[in-house]
Amino acid sequence: MPKPVLLNNVEHKNLRVITRRGARFGDAQMAAPTFPAEFRNIQACYPIVFRQTTDGLGFEPIALLGFQEGENLFLQGERWDAVYIPMLVERQPFLIGMGGAGGQDLTVHIDIENPRVSDSEGEEVFKPHGGTTDYLERVNSLLAAIHNGMQDMPLFLATLVEHELLESFVLDVGLDDGSQNRLAGFYTINEDRLAGLSGDVIAKLHAGGHLHHIYMVLASLSNFRALIDRKNALHA
Repeated sequence: MPKPVLLNNVEHKNLRVITRRGARFGDAQMAAPTFPAEFRNIQACYPIVFRQTTDGLGFEPIALLGFQEGENLFLQGERWDAVYIPMLVERQPFLIGMGGAGGQDLTVHIDIENPRVSDSEGEEVFKPHGGTTDYLERVNSLLAAIHNGMQDMPLFLATLVEHELLESFVLDVGLDDGSQNRLAGFYTINEDRLAGLSGDVIAKLHAGGHLHHIYMVLASLSNFRALIDRKNALHA
């Protein structure tokens, strides 16, 4: 059970964080949440698709890491075999909180029940006299990038829904061993619908920065071939 607490240099002066990868650290996940500002980096490695939110009222973009629950085809022992790790994976076990008198100040929390948290191995979070380490400074920058990037996501998703640009899809995957696998329950960009939009709408999408993100999603779909190759290699 996650237990996020406000990070401070008194209670957590000896805290360390294990940064290597592994299933025991929670990396064996089929997908990782992402956001539009990260799409350029994500599309270099992973397919970007959309899934419905748990309340069924909206959508969220994800980077696909595998074809079934608990499968991360980029995880090789304690190594993540990709040049880029999604930010919402990399930031673990840290979280963004809100504090201050008006509840508007960004604060750093840490899930002290996370298996990455240790007092004997990993990266030091605080220096002996209480100052922040270079590692924590990098974490602060990462959390700030996530927070800032998330601000544009509601409008981007609302725009996709408004113009009916999301469609469900089914991907049937035949593996080299003869087995058949089906990926379903996800959504992608409807290219025919996109092509049929008026010039005025396209101009508005471009002005809002949405068109670039849409193209990044479409470009990412070529990574399905590489993902299938990873699946075949796993079964070879």
